[in-house]
Amino acid sequence: MKHRGRHRRRRRGAALRAVLTGTALALTAAATLISASQADVTDSPGALKPLSSPADTAPLRLQERLVPARTLDRLAAAMGRPVGVDAVLASADREMRESAGCSSADRASLPVSPAAARAYCWDPADSAGTAWRPASVTTAGDTGDDGVRGTHRVVLAGWTHSTTTGRAGERGLARVAFVNADDPARLAYRWVLLVVPVDGGRDYRGLASAISGMVWYQDKLLVTARTGSADALYVYDLDRIQRTSVDGPAIGRVPGGWSADGYRYVMPAVGSYRFTAGRCARSGPPCPGALALDRGTAPDSLVAAEWTAPDGERNARLWRYAFSTAPGRGGLLATDAAGRVEPVEAYRTRAAGIRGVLSYWQPGAEDASWYVGQLPGSRDGHGGLWRQDAGGAKAARCGADGSHRCWAQSAGSLSYWQQTGEVWSLSDRMLFAVPLKELEGVLG
Repeated sequence: MKHRGRHRRRRRGAALRAVLTGTALALTAAATLISASQADVTDSPGALKPLSSPADTAPLRLQERLVPARTLDRLAAAMGRPVGVDAVLASADREMRESAGCSSADRASLPVSPAAARAYCWDPADSAGTAWRPASVTTAGDTGDDGVRGTHRVVLAGWTHSTTTGRAGERGLARVAFVNADDPARLAYRWVLLVVPVDGGRDYRGLASAISGMVWYQDKLLVTARTGSADALYVYDLDRIQRTSVDGPAIGRVPGGWSADGYRYVMPAVGSYRFTAGRCARSGPPCPGALALDRGTAPDSLVAAEWTAPDGERNARLWRYAFSTAPGRGGLLATDAAGRVEPVEAYRTRAAGIRGVLSYWQPGAEDASWYVGQLPGSRDGHGGLWRQDAGGAKAARCGADGSHRCWAQSAGSLSYWQQTGEVWSLSDRMLFAVPLKELEGVLG
């Protein structure tokens, strides 16, 4: 479905800085870790195929479900005045290490080509186990034109707990690392547990969902819902973070106050979006796998990629929704009078195993280029990062055999910080940034 009628190309101006923060890391030695078959070199996802028929676009339709204000107010009245991002950053109790101080295994998970300009490994208290894994990232660059939240440069990273390992009470939960990135040499973070109000705001439960994608737009955080659910997205308000009062393993109201499995802060959902056609399925709605913000459209839009198995034969879909410009609806999607959200553009791609998506407008281009980060078919080792449009697909090559497996290991979502010209992402072990101009360079 062409979007030119609804989306007008914005002029970029001088969107990218000439000089980017940080110095490129010496990561080329990691190329020796790449071992790929000839299929890795030749298996291109090809050109994007537009989807425009009602049969193709109807499964992407959403229904908005907002939590009543009285429910949120009741919860806030019981827990105390909500706090904002600054309060969470001020209490950061974890530190990240720059790449030079990380292990060789950590560094080996980074992209081979293009090399990261900055990279950080997590506090050992969080990276030592295998139950919690990072998968999504968004930054203060998504919130507004100045690229800061209040006075801070902030990165948010979404982690999900395994549904099969670890302590039973934690399985499937979702948490967000609020990273203070004011000093590029000294990043620190604090955890916030994602929850959902229940019983009219008299209690809450943990969000049991894999947050493989998330976007921080204005004062809202949109995150993906778990595969197999009719829910597509959950919505959170960054000005409605609540402090807990009891340090215990329970989640919700307990004797003496409020608990969240040991976390000091929780963020209650303020709404959700559900596929009107039901649960994600092969012939119906997609399973959302990755999200990103596109400021190259008018209005700004949320782009999404479908999750399909990396070693399967099912082709994925890429699509976008417009953000609302109506008063009082900051950070929410554009809806009709019945609260329905229609896709404004959709494509089919031959890519599978998509973990990251980004839509970016080249200067003077009539249509956007779509970047998709993929897991390898075997789900181990480095994945690939492709740039696709209606004309075809390109990817970086690395190693003696010219493999396309040059991207990070188990790479997560992509987030473009326009003010710095950086694309942020994460491997299963590290958080990193790549200059967009370097990404463009290796993609031809």
